[in-house]
Amino acid sequence: MSQETELKLEVHPQDLAALLKHPLLKARSARRERLFNTYFDTSTLALRAQRMAVRERRVGRQTLLTVKTAGQSVGGLSQRGEWEAPARPGAFDFTALVDDAALAAQLASVAWQLVPVFRTDFTRRSWVLQHGPARVEVALDQGFIATGNAQGNHRQPILELELELLEGPVDALLDLAHTLALGPQGQAATALRLLPANRSKAERGYALYMGERLQPVKAEKLQLQAGMHPVQAFRAAALSCLAHLQANEACVLHPGTEGALPDPEFVHQARVALRRLRTGLRIFRAALPRRFAAHWSGEWKLLTNQLGDARNWDVFATEWMPELLAGRGPAGCLADGSTQALEDWVQQQRSAAWQRAADALGSPEHALRLLAFTRAVLCLQPADPAPTEASTDDGLAVWARATLSERHAALRQEARAARRLGPEGRHALRISLKKLRYAQEFLASVLPPKRVARSTAVLANAQELLGRLNDLSTAHALLGAVAAGPASALVVHWQQSLQARLDAGLLELPAMERLLEKTPTPWG
Repeated sequence: MSQETELKLEVHPQDLAALLKHPLLKARSARRERLFNTYFDTSTLALRAQRMAVRERRVGRQTLLTVKTAGQSVGGLSQRGEWEAPARPGAFDFTALVDDAALAAQLASVAWQLVPVFRTDFTRRSWVLQHGPARVEVALDQGFIATGNAQGNHRQPILELELELLEGPVDALLDLAHTLALGPQGQAATALRLLPANRSKAERGYALYMGERLQPVKAEKLQLQAGMHPVQAFRAAALSCLAHLQANEACVLHPGTEGALPDPEFVHQARVALRRLRTGLRIFRAALPRRFAAHWSGEWKLLTNQLGDARNWDVFATEWMPELLAGRGPAGCLADGSTQALEDWVQQQRSAAWQRAADALGSPEHALRLLAFTRAVLCLQPADPAPTEASTDDGLAVWARATLSERHAALRQEARAARRLGPEGRHALRISLKKLRYAQEFLASVLPPKRVARSTAVLANAQELLGRLNDLSTAHALLGAVAAGPASALVVHWQQSLQARLDAGLLELPAMERLLEKTPTPWG
């Protein structure tokens, strides 16, 4: 078995010509070949369920049989097991191909059930580059994925750059990707849109075959080991957040052809991923290089803010607007067509905000950011790797209790201050609640589970109340941007309604703040 280490980058069609002019690629002649690939599975898609792929590749007169196993992919960088060898078409001799006896037996048991599921047809231009200590195969694939099902035949374009590490360190692979993304001029100002992509051709092909649409993805629970160094824990947390972000940004970039905006949950989950990532940078700050923490905190804050408008208009259009329309307004405040005009205006604002979010996630700056951050995180090493008294089997658990203890103390102070500081105090308290809740989620696996659940429940309830008050304030402010016109009376009525609900919600704050002053800690 070979261990395939590969970095996949989605190429924007408008940047293809510039990519081919990059000095690293122009200096060598490309090998060009047409690749016809057929992917096989059982009628119940048993291989897909195991996150495996069986493929026949026809290159000229030769047929290659390939088996790929489940791997890990983040920041476009994936590692998986791979077996490939010449074979006769339709002859699935897995015993001869796969040197893992258990896997070979598993595949052999279903070989007779394998049928074509989808195919890919693309032209590959490839170069083998020596980049520092590494040899890398750079492959540019251009073509399509095709399949047929009960709904008809379907195609999806392929335009991607794959960098496969032949030998050398992974860091050199990421450095080469960053160099290519900087474009022919080698400057960030003229960089190319080479976005790291975690979905393989096989994953895309299966989704096309099943007619599946991308669904919003929530954060997976982070499993840390009690004996980890905080830097190792941060690395795991950061890569988890990056995977969470990338799983949701794809549908913001490619919303589909129907014209309707995607599920608002995509932008929401992307922002959750970014907030969790920024929380990780804060709670692990003392263990991280100072410049690293400061730089990346600023970078991810910028992107979070760029997605903020889309989230605000999503909430207003999908939650507040229907409720306000159902309530209408006092008799005589509506002119003919004013309600429809107001709805149209809201949708225009929402569409424009989504376009700004898509522009931010599809920009060369974001592509460079993803590549640079992935590389920087993988390069992190503990500053004190030698064994110390603190680096025991429960060293991370001890560190987690000390870190969260400080944050709980700070939260209690802010809860007391919020009573007298008004809106500013509530906003600061809401932010602190989010930070503490995400911090506890990061560290939950090294703390007593029942106490973590109890503490997090109190924080979640308080955060829900403050979030509702914040949404009311935001909706009130968004209505303030409506231009004067026939709907002005209705807008004023809605603002008054929102303000009344905000005032009622504020009456719940004292009890919540007193409860936060006694927030249970997530440790024994």
